[in-house]
Amino acid sequence: MMRELSLNVMDVAQNSVRAEASVVRITVTESDKDDRLTIEIADNGCGMTQEQVQQVIDPFFTTRTTRKVGLGVPLFKLSAEQTGGSFDIQSEKGVGTTTTASYVKSHVDMTPLGDINSTVKILIQCNPDIDFVYTNTTDNGSFTLDTRELREVLGDVSLDTPDVLEWIADYLEENTKSIYGGA
Repeated sequence: MMRELSLNVMDVAQNSVRAEASVVRITVTESDKDDRLTIEIADNGCGMTQEQVQQVIDPFFTTRTTRKVGLGVPLFKLSAEQTGGSFDIQSEKGVGTTTTASYVKSHVDMTPLGDINSTVKILIQCNPDIDFVYTNTTDNGSFTLDTRELREVLGDVSLDTPDVLEWIADYLEENTKSIYGGA
């Protein structure tokens, strides 16, 4: 098991990058009132057939040649289902893929979300030519970081520039504090 769900997000988002997505949407919705945490990663990459989706869920299938077992998606699925939550992948060839994991927060087997802000920042840093739209919603509010909006402001300045990355980290931290009540 991964020790933090943010690592699962990293893994699935990297699948989106490999699928040649130009936009990856990461949505985290956390509600204490509903006792739910839902993570959705949606991309406009090459998509998969239904057969490929079934293979992705199978821990012993991988398209990679560097290792024989692909555990990212199966572990993500297991982490959600072991809390009494659910897991779903919707994909269409040539359109993209949406992966959704929903968790029961109060369950004893609930894995912590972890440092999702660092995950988002690292994804942007390592893939400066791909747009990421990160939305985080709690019972206290919501915020979105959309790199397409940053590009409009920055012009020719790359998203992986140290000053830009520092701004992104600060933006994520400030907004996270505001919707998690200073947590």
